[in-house]
Amino acid sequence: MTILQDILTYNQEFVDNKEYEKYQTDKFPNKKLVILSCMDTRLTEMLPRALNLRNGDAKIIKNAGGILTSPFGGIMRSIIVALYELGAQEVCVIGHHGCGMASINPSQTIEKMKSRGVDEKTFDVLDYSGLDLEKWLHGFANVEESVRGSVEVVRNHPLLPKNTPVHGLVIDPETGKLDLVVDGYAELA
Repeated sequence: MTILQDILTYNQEFVDNKEYEKYQTDKFPNKKLVILSCMDTRLTEMLPRALNLRNGDAKIIKNAGGILTSPFGGIMRSIIVALYELGAQEVCVIGHHGCGMASINPSQTIEKMKSRGVDEKTFDVLDYSGLDLEKWLHGFANVEESVRGSVEVVRNHPLLPKNTPVHGLVIDPETGKLDLVVDGYAELA
């Protein structure tokens, strides 16, 4: 059986048994919070539990490294929509120890792309279009600095509502312990 078939079979049972009822909520975050974090599988259940979040409490945006690389990309657009349209009032950027983006080697990743069938012409087109693929794939050396950098992008965004607290934290994916990097309330004071 394929992964997709496993998912669809389980889903049918989930719906038939009305398991969804215990997760029902609306689209507005109860705790008025939007979170940017990493897509690391260790955080799927750990992050919400370590923050005392239940279904419906926060908007959670995930990407590789929990990094905000573009002030006008999809991640920032999601944060802005959460703040203006969905009732969020605070932002949390949460990185984690042992993040794969801290050790990613862009050259090796490009070689893996080639070995999985990405044509050399594709790399030529990307290069010609001005994309520095190695820079685009590059992660970070220090998770606290990465969190601070993403907090700064959000905090200095021209469309951010005034007086929006933007916090920065780092979570230990093994224990769930949070380390405060940026206190958004203190930054506003």
